[in-house]
Amino acid sequence: MAVEMSVEAFEECVADGLDLVPEELTALMDNVVVLVEDVPPPGEPADLLGLYDGTPLTERDGWWGAGSLPDRITIFRLPTLAICEDAQHVAEEVAVTVVHEIAHHFGISDERLHELGWD
Repeated sequence: MAVEMSVEAFEECVADGLDLVPEELTALMDNVVVLVEDVPPPGEPADLLGLYDGTPLTERDGWWGAGSLPDRITIFRLPTLAICEDAQHVAEEVAVTVVHEIAHHFGISDERLHELGWD
């Protein structure tokens, strides 16, 4: 039961998900951009909801910095819509995905997120 939702409405859900992250954490995010794409890139699972691509804060050292491209958090619209039942479910799923990917930026593994119930 896929949900129909425009790109603009989905981007609003992502913005709302970001707004749920405490200011103390977003203030610590460094050189990261959040994007929306329709589908995951080739080589990734087709049902992937989000992806963190970058160097976690916990792994950055003296070499990281000058000239480094921003880390990217990408939220995938079509796989998310495919698993959701309605717009409220989309908003909830996007919020969880946003938090999950931000956690990777802070160096938190999938295993630890699972232990914390963020999977």
